[in-house]
Amino acid sequence: MISNYLLTLIAFSPLLGILAVLFVPKQKAGLIKAIGIVVTLIPLALSILLVGSFDFNKQEYQFVEHVQWITFQIPATQNSLLEIDYELGVDGLAVTLILLTTVIAFLAAIASVHIKKRWKEYFILFFILETGMLGVFMSLNLFLFFIFFELTIIPMFFLIGIWGYMEREKAANSFLIYNGIGSAAMLIAFVTLFIFTREVNIPALQYIMGHPQVKESFRFGLFLTLVFAFGVKLPIFPLHTWMLKVHVQAPPAIVMIHSGILLKLGAYGLIRLGMGIFPEETYAFSYILAILGVVNILYGAILAFVQKDLKMVLAYSSISHMGIVLLGIAALNYSGLQGAIFQVISHGLISALLFFLIGVIYERTNTSMIDQMGGLAKSMPFISGVLLAAAWQTLVYQV
Repeated sequence: MISNYLLTLIAFSPLLGILAVLFVPKQKAGLIKAIGIVVTLIPLALSILLVGSFDFNKQEYQFVEHVQWITFQIPATQNSLLEIDYELGVDGLAVTLILLTTVIAFLAAIASVHIKKRWKEYFILFFILETGMLGVFMSLNLFLFFIFFELTIIPMFFLIGIWGYMEREKAANSFLIYNGIGSAAMLIAFVTLFIFTREVNIPALQYIMGHPQVKESFRFGLFLTLVFAFGVKLPIFPLHTWMLKVHVQAPPAIVMIHSGILLKLGAYGLIRLGMGIFPEETYAFSYILAILGVVNILYGAILAFVQKDLKMVLAYSSISHMGIVLLGIAALNYSGLQGAIFQVISHGLISALLFFLIGVIYERTNTSMIDQMGGLAKSMPFISGVLLAAAWQTLVYQV
């Protein structure tokens, strides 16, 4: 049955687009862009099927796929095998984020019609990026989580550095350096967990690390490492400067994905691995998380007021919104966590819409500077109205 492999089909269906565009001559931009849009409809349709089939009344993981994958002998030991299996599964949070990812990827593919060069390479990287994002939300073990997580960094680096604006190389390098450091910290935490427990399954680690024989200092050190790793991605102040460059220099379609989805990988990691594996450490660190959340909120909101570039306004606004997510996680109660998840979803949709509109405005006016947009309502009444409605919704959800 299709339900037995539904998650695999969703995760890897974007790769069909790579096979499709490989057989299209690179000069046929219109056909390549059409393929890019049509292919993103496949994971979108499958994710809608997933949501429709998902039982939100159950708390356990659903649509679980477990296949033996990698088995190897530990050196200098006898009868000691380590196994890393192919494990996918989803709960209510993951299902929601998967649907959000496929919706925004489809809209970003539409926004990609403004790409003016190397369309073939662009959509190949685009499809790899979508696969990486979807895989992160489905992974049930640390090995797959890390592989899919890294699969989002490589294509993003090239998408920013090749198709961005004037200072795209600096933005791409900044993105790679910061996210590379965060990934290195995450890898250190994952390898340490693996060496200590001989386990990579996330639900199993939640049980093992809760055992009283595990030293508190050891758990707290791993927790802080993960907070740093996912804090770079979220981002948490002062690890945010790379994000500002990406939001300004990356093409609008890619910023839609970055702001709408990739920032949420940090929040998802904090919830799934931080709170999930280290609940006691999260409780002990909750006051610091709350302070960091308040700093994000105030810092992002205040600096957004003084920006002259509309892209920078939205970039600092995203920092402020992610502070709300941190504050919700730090509350450590049902209402706080539900609020954090709601903020993740609402910001993902609204920020993607706003950057889509900025892309449309930039294509017509060749600027994103606020002081040069006087009279926009007369020349672009419909776009101006949608922009006003989206900005209003941003204010309502933040309040």
